[in-house]
Amino acid sequence: MKEAVRFLTTLLLYCAVSAELAAQYSNIPMHKIDLVFAGDAMQHETQLRMAKGENGKYSYSSYYRHISPEIKNADIAVINLETPIDTKGFSGYPSFCAPDSFLYAISDAGFNVMLLANNHIFDRGKSGALHTIGLIDSIGKSYCGVYRNMEERDSLHPLIIEKGNVKVALLNYTYGTNGRTAPPPMVVNLIDKEVMASDIKKARELKADVIIACMHWGDEYLNTPPKRIKEMTNWLLAQGVDHIIGHHPHVIQPIEIKRDTISPKKHAVAYSLGNIVSNMRKRHTDGGILLRMRLRRILNYTRLSSLQYLLTWITPTNSNGTRDFTILPAATTEFDNNTHATFRLNQFLEDTRTLFKNHNRGDIKEFFLDSVKITR
Repeated sequence: MKEAVRFLTTLLLYCAVSAELAAQYSNIPMHKIDLVFAGDAMQHETQLRMAKGENGKYSYSSYYRHISPEIKNADIAVINLETPIDTKGFSGYPSFCAPDSFLYAISDAGFNVMLLANNHIFDRGKSGALHTIGLIDSIGKSYCGVYRNMEERDSLHPLIIEKGNVKVALLNYTYGTNGRTAPPPMVVNLIDKEVMASDIKKARELKADVIIACMHWGDEYLNTPPKRIKEMTNWLLAQGVDHIIGHHPHVIQPIEIKRDTISPKKHAVAYSLGNIVSNMRKRHTDGGILLRMRLRRILNYTRLSSLQYLLTWITPTNSNGTRDFTILPAATTEFDNNTHATFRLNQFLEDTRTLFKNHNRGDIKEFFLDSVKITR
């Protein structure tokens, strides 16, 4: 009987203290920030040909129309720009180069941060890289990973973005640049532990609440990350990175939420987001994920609140051989009278969901957009 009374007294005291604390902190402001991350934005020869109008101008305006509202809802929207932009010499694989309108479409869709540290950034040498940076500057967007010179890198990297009283630091690195060295005095961020450790330390000194490393890494077309990538992941987290977003394999790889070993923090790790747009048609390469990350800040702590993903798929070739490359919300798209497209779409959905069921770790949910019906 005495134990029962003691338990009841303790319970009532706990409830009273909890209520008092809740009342005490109910007026403390809580800030949230929403980020979205997209995969590789590529432009192959077929895309270039289909984008060219009768007037000789290029238009990519149809690409993002179904997913643009979701991108625009984010405070920070990040995309890997896997092609340099220049004024001439446009081409696809293996040496990419896209016209200005390719970037305008990305900007109009709502993306405000372009990742440039990738293996194709110097496909058009110094001219293409400088024009890309200049064009991003001219439309009032941000870039990360490649710089005009070391002085610019020192001032712009890490990229610090402050939204809703939350200061986010973005870091961007690539495994290489297809054998091309950065044309002097330009600088590209390569994956180098000494450099990255220094950058992470600098981000903390700049009082970043959250540090996100965007890594161009891994093996192309491999659906799970190799051992070296997992080891690099653990090293980055140990150095103080909070979340990691991966690109380059051109296929979707698993997503994990890792618990910190010494604090209540949770770390989001997306090993590869796949392709947001490209002309790749092999199985697993014809889609990607739009990753939605919500952070919340209360008192002096900023934590991962939720992590969700949208499966995206690229419109296939029409029966007449044309393709408009519209990015579709895969789970809510229906094709009328196109059995081949329906089969490929369902295959993409099944492949990705099976991969995630077997390899994802943590509370990561799929989200959906309005349905789309395509009649061909």
